[in-house]
Amino acid sequence: MSSHFRHFLVLLLMLLSVGVSAVEVQRPRGVPLSKREFYEEGKPFTCLDGSHTIPFDRVNDDYCDCQDGTDEPGTAACPNGSFHCTNAGFRPAFIPSSRINDGICDCCDTTDEYNSGAACQNTCRELGRNEKESLRKLAEIAKEGFLLKQQLIHESKRGIEDKKTKLEEVQVSKKELVDRVEALRTVKETAEQPEKEAKDHHLQAWEDQKAVIRMEKDKGKMAEVFLELDDDADGFVSVSELLSHSELDPDSDGPFTEEEAQVILGSVDKVDTVAFETIWSNIKEKYKSEATTDTSPPVEPPHEETGEPVSDNDSESYPEDDIPEEEEEDDEEDEDDDQDDADYKTPPPVTTPEKKSDDDNEGTMPPYNQETQNLIDSAQKARDEFDEAERALREVDDQIRNLEKEISFDFGPSGEFAYLYSQCYELSTSEYIYKLCPFNRVSQKPKYGGSETNLGSWGKWAGPENDIYALMKYEHGTGCWQGPNRSTTIKLICGKETVLTSTSEPSRCEYLMEFITPAVCHEPPSLDSLHEHEEL
Repeated sequence: MSSHFRHFLVLLLMLLSVGVSAVEVQRPRGVPLSKREFYEEGKPFTCLDGSHTIPFDRVNDDYCDCQDGTDEPGTAACPNGSFHCTNAGFRPAFIPSSRINDGICDCCDTTDEYNSGAACQNTCRELGRNEKESLRKLAEIAKEGFLLKQQLIHESKRGIEDKKTKLEEVQVSKKELVDRVEALRTVKETAEQPEKEAKDHHLQAWEDQKAVIRMEKDKGKMAEVFLELDDDADGFVSVSELLSHSELDPDSDGPFTEEEAQVILGSVDKVDTVAFETIWSNIKEKYKSEATTDTSPPVEPPHEETGEPVSDNDSESYPEDDIPEEEEEDDEEDEDDDQDDADYKTPPPVTTPEKKSDDDNEGTMPPYNQETQNLIDSAQKARDEFDEAERALREVDDQIRNLEKEISFDFGPSGEFAYLYSQCYELSTSEYIYKLCPFNRVSQKPKYGGSETNLGSWGKWAGPENDIYALMKYEHGTGCWQGPNRSTTIKLICGKETVLTSTSEPSRCEYLMEFITPAVCHEPPSLDSLHEHEEL
């Protein structure tokens, strides 16, 4: 039972047992009934701290004899003394002795102002009736909350059983899915083997075809180069004809000499088309075709006209009133020119087509033949079926984890807090909207736009050892600027509803919220038993 609820019951029992003290027990003024035995009239009084023993007639003589002030319970003589208000009909209370006869009524039964002349009225019975009524209402709420709690416990137990049954069913279906996945894996791998072989065969045929195309192109290029080098068209390429292409210099050191050209040709002075094939591989990377050499000077692109004259000094310009008349006339003529310019559309820029790569010149790979395409389609179908089965298996694994988590989670001694799982509750203030999702997280979001701030994720039950389920702790939220990570403590209060009622920040980045729920309600004493106690 929570300390808060125990305190509530003590108050209720105290108020309903006021009839017990209806007969006033004789004792010195300001002494509580629990200490009556220490104040026996006619016998010496010993200070309650044991420091002194004095004659009884020095008790309440308005002179402080005891260091602990216990000889003056009914006067203001001792600065550390305390006065007991009997407050018959309401709750007893203690006040500092300095308030005795100070003209202010502190005790509802007026006993603290016995000699001040203050016009006090005894309000104890009225206060007692009012508080008794309030506590009766709280008792009714606690009773209804406790009944709701019993329903929650019943629903939780039924829910746990349902989840256990569901878990068994899902585990059985998982076994079936595992078998299906493995079977489909075999089907997939079986279908992918001939698919791979057929695609590799197709690709190899395409590579062979491209090699033939490259060879034919190379031969054509070689023939073109031979004709370009054969300046005298005698059917031979000589040393002197090679020297016309300085880019063929083997060492690229500047001058291209006859000796270097001779090295390219080998042991002969000139080569025909057949022999030219032997030197072609050595020069084709360096050779620059005469047909593609562009010796014309570069043409500058025309400047785009803006229609407005550009000032020599942008930071200085004439004020409108200071423009000379001649310039105004020029401006009118410029406006006519601008109109003509507007009718003329600038031609689109000419784009030079990019040089195609060898692969582009060789074309694209031809489509698969029907037999290969059928193998591909069959393998793809097997892959799709396998992927779908794997996805279903992952979903089942997630479902099993979630069920096992809910079954084993600490939802209270009897599972009374289980109904809060997967729920969220909001509290709107003037600036923020606070959201509590029990066993998940707490957040704060500006009411009029802005990003959400994490005030903590579920950590643990954090109540005292004898009432651990009285508090929830949410930790490791968004870090404060140059401060700790935010955290939130949720104080659970008995009630008929489930609602987030208040929030505060007692310490920087540490939030405190109050959350009403029937899950923390305890069984109150019956009103009949309270009535019986009241009649004792």
